[in-house]
Amino acid sequence: MSLLMPHDTNSHSLDADIIVTGAGPAGLSLASALAGSGLRTILIERQPLETLSEAPYDGREIALTRPSVQALRALGIWAHIPQEEVFAIRDARVFNGSSSRCMEIGHRDGGREELGFLVSNHLIRRAAFAAIAGLPQVTLIAQSTVLDARRERDRVRVMLSEDRTLTARLIVAADSRFSELRRKLGISSRARDFGKTMLVCRTEHEKPHDQVAVEWFDHNQTLALLPLKENTCSSVVTVPHAEAQRLIAMPAEHFGEELRQRYRGRLGWMRPVSRVFAYPLIGVVADRFVGERCALVGDTAVGMHPVTAHGFNLGLGSVLRLARELKAAVAAGRDIGASSVLERYARRHRRAALPLYFTTNAIVSLYTREDLPARFMRHALLRAGQELSPFRRAVARSLSGNLPPWGGAGQGA
Repeated sequence: MSLLMPHDTNSHSLDADIIVTGAGPAGLSLASALAGSGLRTILIERQPLETLSEAPYDGREIALTRPSVQALRALGIWAHIPQEEVFAIRDARVFNGSSSRCMEIGHRDGGREELGFLVSNHLIRRAAFAAIAGLPQVTLIAQSTVLDARRERDRVRVMLSEDRTLTARLIVAADSRFSELRRKLGISSRARDFGKTMLVCRTEHEKPHDQVAVEWFDHNQTLALLPLKENTCSSVVTVPHAEAQRLIAMPAEHFGEELRQRYRGRLGWMRPVSRVFAYPLIGVVADRFVGERCALVGDTAVGMHPVTAHGFNLGLGSVLRLARELKAAVAAGRDIGASSVLERYARRHRRAALPLYFTTNAIVSLYTREDLPARFMRHALLRAGQELSPFRRAVARSLSGNLPPWGGAGQGA
């Protein structure tokens, strides 16, 4: 990887095959996925180089399916993640309200020793950056933003904030669900503000978690426990914005007691061992995933509500689908920016992403409503899910990798 800082005067204009905005996990993974294809990639990122190489802890623990782990391994990213910081999820339980009954999805349903894995977001970011460090066909321009992107017949011309112009055959937006480039490209999106804030922090606790992930749809709040190392978990509390501000302002010892009460003593005493991070919950889906000489990947295409833990896995799937189409175009001698190439990617990602996005939103709506019909319906659905073994096995198999991973009509189609 070559590095070009904002005020490098060696070259005022650069040419590449692909320009990617956003050097987060999606953008970096795409650069890795294109390695060996002969395509030259330029990554544009507003953050400084030091923040990319040593991404700070941000409180988010990413649930990875086995197919995602396999993909990260193939991309050379997994090797840079400290294996002592990879934590297995053996089973998952979903509770509703005050009921002691739950829907349990066990690792045995999936035929594996675990359902999936948990890795901190900042470690994935660091590993993805390290994976591209040795790729000569990748260039990174840090502390830079795209001011404008003009599509021409056979190229896209990109103007950067430091008075530099780049040209490429294709531009890919990977700059978050609040993408500025998506708007500049004229691609509209639909956002849904769920009116809630997600609070996350690492927490030590008295009782063992037994590597069981818990999702609890309680009245006026949603709680989750993500099992990390022994007697340590990631606590996730989703509440209205005003309540979130009250909780954030608490001293650490008071916040720990608040967690113990909210989780009804399931893990005994609880004590935060990191700062509390707050994330407003806003889901976003782009109306189109491609346009003239442009494509969207990751959260820029679909930004999921985290309740079903599919966001990162879906974003990684978008990267692999686009990379597959681009490499196929190169092998066939076709233009990588041609609409026929990009539309194939768009069709496949729509089939995978849109049902999941809208189903997740429907689940969130049902399980956060407080009216009596909604309470009755979610109790009934959880009871049915627990009693229907084929349903539990299908969910477990999709997480643990016993269904087709990134192709066909399966999870990664």
